[in-house]
Amino acid sequence: MIKAIFFDMNETLLDLNKLQVKFDKYFNDRYVMKYWFVKLLHTSTVIGSIGDYENFGELARVVLKSVFRESHVALTKEIEEDILGTFRKLDVYDDVPTALKLLNENDIKVIPVSNSSLEMMKMQLSNSGILSLVDCFYSVDSVEKYKPFSNIYEYVAGKENLQVDEIYMVATHDWDLFGAQKVGLKTAYIERKPGVYNPYYSKPDHYEKNLIDLVKIIINENVRLLSDDVK
Repeated sequence: MIKAIFFDMNETLLDLNKLQVKFDKYFNDRYVMKYWFVKLLHTSTVIGSIGDYENFGELARVVLKSVFRESHVALTKEIEEDILGTFRKLDVYDDVPTALKLLNENDIKVIPVSNSSLEMMKMQLSNSGILSLVDCFYSVDSVEKYKPFSNIYEYVAGKENLQVDEIYMVATHDWDLFGAQKVGLKTAYIERKPGVYNPYYSKPDHYEKNLIDLVKIIINENVRLLSDDVK
């Protein structure tokens, strides 16, 4: 039985379009935001691989400075806040509220798990209007190891008294799912943008374009298991 779903937040539940608008305000290249995000993940992976840790928000700030400098664009404190402050104000994708309500109605826990701080997560969940739809939420600050290292998935499972085979990890990032798979979680990819799922990562259990459709599939899995138990 699936008892909980761990959700990635940024780009999975939360639409980064507002952030894209901010980057477009200062750069003529729409790929700068993607470059910044990839560079941020690279930085966190390098730091994590050698056993160090720094708050993800601080890494985001440092990497932003690097990207501006590489691009020969001046970065002021006002511009920095204009961009990074947008993270607190992101909207959810249209399919998110209905999908989370379905999980609430079927007694499947909704648990966001993020590289962001707890403070940032709470602001994002509150400002996007879905805080009341989640059961709890966890930051990697608890283990001082970023996703996709195994620590946070194992930590949250333990805190919630869950077995790994009772959990789905849902994300639009293949690297996040790859990390969760290594711990034993079931995984589901939600396609929020065109791209290729990395062929060197294990395939997810499900691959969908709409979160409501994905949630219904998971709920129906539980229904079938209950039916088999009755038989």
